[in-house]
Amino acid sequence: MARDVSWRIQGEFRTGSVGPGKASLSLQDAYIRYKIGSLGFQAGQYKTPFTREFLSSLADVETADRATVVDSIAPKRDIGLMADYAFGPIGTVTVGVFNGEGQNVTANTDSTLLWVGRTTVRPVAYLTLGANVAQYGSDSTRYGIDGGLEYMGAAVEGEYIGQHRDGGVVDDKGWYAQATYRVLPWLQLVAKEEDFRRSAITEDVRNRASTGGVNLEFGGKVRLLADYVSRKIGTPGTRRGTLITQAQVKF
Repeated sequence: MARDVSWRIQGEFRTGSVGPGKASLSLQDAYIRYKIGSLGFQAGQYKTPFTREFLSSLADVETADRATVVDSIAPKRDIGLMADYAFGPIGTVTVGVFNGEGQNVTANTDSTLLWVGRTTVRPVAYLTLGANVAQYGSDSTRYGIDGGLEYMGAAVEGEYIGQHRDGGVVDDKGWYAQATYRVLPWLQLVAKEEDFRRSAITEDVRNRASTGGVNLEFGGKVRLLADYVSRKIGTPGTRRGTLITQAQVKF
């Protein structure tokens, strides 16, 4: 459209209210972005700027699934306006205001807005630190910190995320820590530990998991993942193991 303007429209096939065994096309991203120098503005529907792992595409996440705390607490796609500023290679600051009702919902049932902010800092080339906060009017506040370290084929990253509800005594909270090592250009080993709890509701929903995986990559276009996940839900809970395999093809 213009040198400083970009746009994106993306949908996905998914089942929903159209009935069992049927699929409909659901809109994921639909936004326009204007960037002048280090300052950018974005409007439409897209991912809210909250948590390191959710902002990463599933094609780039090293495990087949995102961490439970990310899926449970992080705000997902929403409709809104956002501004961001990049301080060269040192870091970025992003602030946005959103409808707060989620993906593909244009109505606002409670007349409150979702405010989201995130900042990242890269003090040295191989270290990235981040922090984010999201507030739903007077309902609740979500917060988190994250970090990632990459060096010589090895990488360590993790996040801590919480949610405080107004009037609540104990916050929902959780974390994950992940380590990867690229043995060969096409072979990567993955280990991940995570814990998520909602103690104010019940300890029966506490979710702990350990993941070990192998990723095979071919030419940057094909990736095969194999993860073994050992998960315990509840306290004391019962531990169960699951093998997850996934094939990804980029084109």
